Amino acid sequence: MSRAKRTKNCLNRVSSILHEYLRRTWATIDLDAAAHNFHVIRAAMGQGVKMCCVVKADAYGHGAVQLGRLYERLGAEWLAVSNLEEAEQLRDAGVHLPILILGYTPPRCALDLSENQIAQAVLSERYALELNQAAAQAEVRVRVHLSLDTGMSRIGFLYQDPKAGAPALDAIERVCSMPHLIPEGIFTHFAVADGGADGEAFTRRQFECFQSAIDRLSARGISFPIRHCANSAAISEYPEMQLSMCRPGIILYGMQPSEELREKLDLKPVLSFSSTVSLVKTVPAGTVLSYGSTYRTERETRVATVSVGYADGYPRLLSNAGEVLLHGRRAPVLGRVCMDQMMVDVTDIPGVAEGDTAVLIGRDGDEEILTADLAALAQTIPYEITCNLNKRVPRVYVRGGRTVEVTNLLGDA
Repeated sequence: MSRAKRTKNCLNRVSSILHEYLRRTWATIDLDAAAHNFHVIRAAMGQGVKMCCVVKADAYGHGAVQLGRLYERLGAEWLAVSNLEEAEQLRDAGVHLPILILGYTPPRCALDLSENQIAQAVLSERYALELNQAAAQAEVRVRVHLSLDTGMSRIGFLYQDPKAGAPALDAIERVCSMPHLIPEGIFTHFAVADGGADGEAFTRRQFECFQSAIDRLSARGISFPIRHCANSAAISEYPEMQLSMCRPGIILYGMQPSEELREKLDLKPVLSFSSTVSLVKTVPAGTVLSYGSTYRTERETRVATVSVGYADGYPRLLSNAGEVLLHGRRAPVLGRVCMDQMMVDVTDIPGVAEGDTAVLIGRDGDEEILTADLAALAQTIPYEITCNLNKRVPRVYVRGGRTVEVTNLLGDA
């Protein structure tokens, strides 16, 4: 057998193995839907306003590298992440956009920040002092965005009351004079911009504080090229707060920040989540199912075992509560969700067989299960559902209806 033929046979076997693995449980990422959402968000932003796409937490479980590359290609001006590891992952993947770290980075990593052209959020004056000292020792300068606490009470210089805000302004002025920091941005984060009418007064109060700080710093001769506070909700709810840059996050992935929004963008879900039926059996009335015997059949029941569990990211809280789609119909979850498997009732769905695809998130025929539906049943938010999809779940990236990339624990395919 020739070397070329042996290589072809090997590749065919790898392709077959990959296909079978994907047929257990997988998430599909629709890059066309992601591009659609990007353009919808861009259209909702004012002319000249920069877009900083938030791709932290592996792009909310969708794949930071793949989505980061997409947003760079579509014309985003910035990306935002949570930590240095996430930023360096993007750099290693060849993403060249400016990156902002929104969370904590040990000051000793100043050289890494500078060499990789990564901007760092400044959380406090003490943090700035330590970062400046580390940068001085490394003989570099670090780009920074100063965080202002206008009501989130999480990180940043405390400025929730302009009348008592002088100490924060004094501290920011001292930070801006540190020779090894480049203060290119200032930002705040809204706590209830997604709260509809109930959150309006608080959001406007936060914005007033932010504007007050910017104006008072300007009077001291301190200005920032980039000023940003508009998150996913504020982009559409409060367009006057977009300033020079916006930070869309959850809306990039086709999900609404909350149901209370008054202005909802025309978004498309980017992620679908599927699994495979591994067994179908008929059990008599009175049969108990799964751990804890929390479900007992009331009639003769056809039970389908689905190859997904809480270790894949399907919430255990959906035990006896969730539904999956099979043959375009809803099949209720029976009993407790296990680590790697669960059971559903297919008594009233003809023709369900081993190897069938069960849709956990997504559309099947006329029926659809949204991430928000799972989140509501699990008493959480859509963010947590997608972020919790385990890395053992392959991500299948599609464009124009065709698979263009697959990532999984075994490596990239």
